[in-house]
Amino acid sequence: MSEEVLLSSSEYRDQRIANMKKLESMGFNPYGKTFERMPLSDVRKGFEENKIVRAAGRLMTIRRMGKAAFATFNDGTGSFQIFIKKDLLSPEQYEAIGYLDLGDFMGVEGRLFVTKTGEPTIEVHQWTLLAKAIQQPPEKFHGLQDIEERYRKRYLDLMMNPESRDRFNKRSAILREIRNFLHARGFTEVETPMMQDQAGGAAAKPFFTHHNALDKQMVMRIAPELYLKRLIVGGFDKIFELGKDFRNEGIDRTHNPEFTVLEIYEAYGDRKSMKDIIEGMLPHLCKTVLGKMTVEYGEAKEILDFTPPYREVAYYDIVKEVMGNDWFTLSKDDAAKLAVERGLYVEPSWNHLMITREVYDKIAEKSLRQPTFVTRIPRQFVPLAKVCEDDPELVDVFEFVVAGKELCPGYTEQNDPAAQRAALSDQAGADPEKMDEDFILSLEYGMPPTGGLGIGIDRLVMMLTGTEVIRDVILFPQMKALGK
Repeated sequence: MSEEVLLSSSEYRDQRIANMKKLESMGFNPYGKTFERMPLSDVRKGFEENKIVRAAGRLMTIRRMGKAAFATFNDGTGSFQIFIKKDLLSPEQYEAIGYLDLGDFMGVEGRLFVTKTGEPTIEVHQWTLLAKAIQQPPEKFHGLQDIEERYRKRYLDLMMNPESRDRFNKRSAILREIRNFLHARGFTEVETPMMQDQAGGAAAKPFFTHHNALDKQMVMRIAPELYLKRLIVGGFDKIFELGKDFRNEGIDRTHNPEFTVLEIYEAYGDRKSMKDIIEGMLPHLCKTVLGKMTVEYGEAKEILDFTPPYREVAYYDIVKEVMGNDWFTLSKDDAAKLAVERGLYVEPSWNHLMITREVYDKIAEKSLRQPTFVTRIPRQFVPLAKVCEDDPELVDVFEFVVAGKELCPGYTEQNDPAAQRAALSDQAGADPEKMDEDFILSLEYGMPPTGGLGIGIDRLVMMLTGTEVIRDVILFPQMKALGK
């Protein structure tokens, strides 16, 4: 195999192209045909000495020893060592080995054995060139270290960093097990429009697009909620949707403009039935995907325990825990002063309710580390939910918080069309066009009592993989243009 020496990027590429041409002149196809093989994970799992196997993968390392060499290759399911010896190959095949480069794909056939150091290995009897890499891979021992490069060139990140591949494999498994969990409980998966006439189901800034055939402006959905509730009106009783939402807002460690959500609605349910789903689904994901009920989260390796039941605390009570029992007896000015003393910024126009919300968002919520349901939230912040029977100023919802971040809300959904109109009218303010009149009309045909919840899948994957940055769990996150 060609020696890896210090060259410029263009020199590496030129050398690899020269190696490719040499291989072509020797009769090797640099972009070969289909190769029947066993995944390397299965080779390792079913290892038997002297068994003949066929395997393939990307060449990752090479260690030469005179007329023999040890190398490793990776096929995405795992890595495996191969042993190449001159007297086990034809003269042409052994000579051609010298023109392979790190990053090339090869298929091998050979015998399984165990080295003196105890490493399962394939003794190569024949090999095939499957694809030539003409670009130099990242430094082979330390992987791809540049964070920006890892996001912009995810293929290199996946190629060189096993922990990244593992994280995205877990994401796939989480999605699979969410579906398995819900299907086993009688839920039906549905799809609703991603392009909509108007944004609804949340308060967020949408992306706009133009529908040429219909000659009208449309928005990319900010939430599927109002369409899913139309399906409850239509007779579906247990439904869910896994899909994309789009919000034309900021990018930070926990937000991406394009993100994946799970929304669940259950006719004849309420907040409590949604709580039951969370306390059933999260342990299921931990057991089936992680094999344990705890997660080491973030750089601090904080231990999160997803063993139910989870704590439940009222919104006002958690605020009092962090600001004092007399918080709600304070005047607006005294509350503002105390909030500022705690390091918060307070707008002069804010009333006590808004100051309290800032306290909750910036202090109280962040104090909740283990899984917690925060209930009985002021109705002004959740216009699509029913009010609590004992207090019309609060709504019968929860915000499920883990590691100081909201993972999902769960509602006893509003099914009174008059009350829903009033709440949405308050939310729309001076812009009545924000009212979804067709949704209100659908409620007038009758929607049964319903429970609903929405989970940010990206944040869920972050929690379950111990990751603090959302771009680490999205294969191709949105990025600024280079040079800006």
